[in-house]
Amino acid sequence: MNVKKELILREIMGENVLVPSGKTVYENNGLFMLTETAAFIWKILPDAKNEEEILKAVLSEYEIGEEEAKKDIDEFLSKLREMKIID
Repeated sequence: MNVKKELILREIMGENVLVPSGKTVYENNGLFMLTETAAFIWKILPDAKNEEEILKAVLSEYEIGEEEAKKDIDEFLSKLREMKIID
């Protein structure tokens, strides 16, 4: 998947945070807090060809049902698309 903005995943005081860098600093004012699962997805996002690959990775990493995982992934990716972070 194509990540369009420069964001760096950092752990700050036990929280997963996306920190804007480069031009993104001027476009986005603030940090993005991520759940553990969202941070996992963020890490694999650039290498994932499609949502099916992300789903398989999440299912192999976490003890979660396929329906719930798909719903969570869809919500997270929809939010990233809405914010124009991914295509």
